[in-house]
Amino acid sequence: MLDALRRGAQGWVAKLLFAILIVSFGIFWNVADVFRGFGRGSIAHVGDTEISVTDFQRTFQNQLRSLQLQDGGRLTTEQALMLRLDRQALDQLIAQAAVKSHANELGLSLSEETLAEGVKNDPNFAGPDGKFSRVGFDGLLRQLNLSEQGFLAMRRDDEVRGQISDALSGAVVVPKPMIDNLHAWREETRTLDQVTMDSKKVSVAEPDDAKLQETYEAQKAEFMTPEYRKAAALVLSVDELKKEVTLTDDELKTYYTENKATYDKPERRRIQQIPFKDKAAAEAARKEIVDGKKNFLDVAKAAGATETDVNLGMLAKKDMIDSKIADAAFALERDKLSEPVEGNFATVLVRAIEIDPGKESTFEESKDKVRDKLASQKAEGLIQERFDLVEEGRNAGKTLKEISAEQKLKFFDVDAVDRTNKTPDGKAGIDIPDAEVALKEIFASGVGTQPEAVELPGSTFVWFDVLSVTEPKQKPFDDVKADVKKLYMDKETAKQLNETAQKLVDRLKAGEPFAKIAQDAGGEAEVSEQIKRNHSPPGLTTEAVRQAFALPKGGAGYAATSDQASRVIFQVKDIVAAPAATKEEADKLAKELKDQLANDDLLAYVDAIKKTLGVRINEAELARATGAASETQ
Repeated sequence: MLDALRRGAQGWVAKLLFAILIVSFGIFWNVADVFRGFGRGSIAHVGDTEISVTDFQRTFQNQLRSLQLQDGGRLTTEQALMLRLDRQALDQLIAQAAVKSHANELGLSLSEETLAEGVKNDPNFAGPDGKFSRVGFDGLLRQLNLSEQGFLAMRRDDEVRGQISDALSGAVVVPKPMIDNLHAWREETRTLDQVTMDSKKVSVAEPDDAKLQETYEAQKAEFMTPEYRKAAALVLSVDELKKEVTLTDDELKTYYTENKATYDKPERRRIQQIPFKDKAAAEAARKEIVDGKKNFLDVAKAAGATETDVNLGMLAKKDMIDSKIADAAFALERDKLSEPVEGNFATVLVRAIEIDPGKESTFEESKDKVRDKLASQKAEGLIQERFDLVEEGRNAGKTLKEISAEQKLKFFDVDAVDRTNKTPDGKAGIDIPDAEVALKEIFASGVGTQPEAVELPGSTFVWFDVLSVTEPKQKPFDDVKADVKKLYMDKETAKQLNETAQKLVDRLKAGEPFAKIAQDAGGEAEVSEQIKRNHSPPGLTTEAVRQAFALPKGGAGYAATSDQASRVIFQVKDIVAAPAATKEEADKLAKELKDQLANDDLLAYVDAIKKTLGVRINEAELARATGAASETQ
């Protein structure tokens, strides 16, 4: 995001994203009194500072949304809890509260005037003319549901946090021996002889019933049926309600006309640019390219531009942050070099190396998409009404099946389903997206209770009743005999592979030539030359490389192949110490180490403040805030 902003920012979409990132990723800000709204309870206390449920849920949801944006998928709350995002959000808020408390003790603060002046001069809040845009700033505050005072309070906390972190990190000095040692450790190379054993070198005899019975008794936990639950489930979703929505062609045409741009395929270009410090430098570089003295990429490298700086990707004109550069780039013929363009943030040379001309949509070809979009919007408006009708039916003592028939909603009557949403025959028990969220609640509830509806992503709600529970049972030996045999064969094969590989390694250690060992292993001898610790060449796993770098020259070892089907025997043929670090390498390592040490100092500082102030966490309230209360209880 920051790289994009350096290339030039134009439009309030970029600035809105920038502000959202500030809210989502600010490590030490305390936003307890920044946003509008009030919490219903306390998740934690840091000294005398309260962390409210509202603050926690907002931070948790921000982290959830940021991950969804990164992977382009739909991360569910259930999955977020498995990733411990709830604990990360809470740790973030605790750190924020602790640092703010200490800052208050130190008397660190900034005046309203200083904060306002900083915002006014911040280029991230500048309009097309490069000056502070009040209209744009107010629009951004509305998008984030922030008051002006709330934003200034958040900004003040950030500035104060910056003062503390700068004071701590500014004093960090990286000793030269630390740089030298890290460089030597990373850049040392090793050359290995290696061979992959022929797995046919080992042969496991067919086990008799006695051995299988012994394996079964020793591994009984492997052969249990899962817990099953008989359940009824009623589903209310936008997708189902869309089927009830009737739309006329006039409605569809009106919506299409008003939103035509979203159905048009805009022209897109693969843009490359080179930023320069001023127009004179750009003109001189352009002359070199035009005269054939250098090509575009050579000039970019000489100007200190990275690959990220040069290659902006395949973009529509609206996607380009700097409108001046966008106008120039989209006026060029393919592969033609622009004149120097004085953008809002830098002077650049730009070219388009690929052009997708785009296509204007028509109503007929967009009709189905328009119908789906408009029907979804209308269905969203029906959700609350239908939700209330289901609740009325529940309160009146009607069964879910009866309510389903009345409201024409999807209903599942599942005789047996396990925690993974599988029936005994391996099919899906409740066949809807994100069913695992509902299954978690089904397995946390008892028979005869009437739980609240479970909300799933995408405006979907599930009501359920647990009708009976079937406890896990031991599978009879005769029913799982084939599985027991597979388990036995796998374990015995792995055991024999390890024993055979170890014997070959022992022979290497005794001085036998590697060629002879490779021949007896039934494989082809190979050489992996000058590998480093962080690189796994073909045929070697990370574990094999780790072992190899722990051995002396001539040392030998073995490791499982990536598919576990065989073993690789290897011997360290040569060790080459790292050459002296160049200045560039040393500077890069020094910066990396300084950042790590500074981060360690900051973590130690926050930990010390937390211990001094005291931290109390309300685990029950935390469980309720994330929807995990029933499981916790």
